[in-house]
Amino acid sequence: QVQLAESGGGLVQAGGSLRLSCAASGSTFSNYAMGWFRQAPGKEREFVAAISTPGGITNYADSVKGRFTISRDNAKRLVYLQMNSLKPEDTAVYYCAADRQLWSISSLTSAYDYWGQGTQVTVSS
Repeated sequence: QVQLAESGGGLVQAGGSLRLSCAASGSTFSNYAMGWFRQAPGKEREFVAAISTPGGITNYADSVKGRFTISRDNAKRLVYLQMNSLKPEDTAVYYCAADRQLWSISSLTSAYDYWGQGTQVTVSS
């Protein structure tokens, strides 16, 4: 089992940047593929990005391609989401999630086994 804790959210103006971090504790971090999802008020949780554990293969939602970058540091047990050129429509609670399938870069919420509590990102226009 793994416990996840997100940090780094906040209020930023449109066009700005934020870097989210997700710290993992418990089971061996390198045994999990990792993903980021977000949920805006009144909307369903949606996929943002994912990264596998061997090889660091990545997958991004079309809405964030070219603006967001997911990365991981297995030694530090951290996964990051670098968010650039932020838009008001990026406003949401951002969640990290862990998938026991090592090579997974799934965009499906059902594929993930563990979730953090989320961190709020608000982008003002």
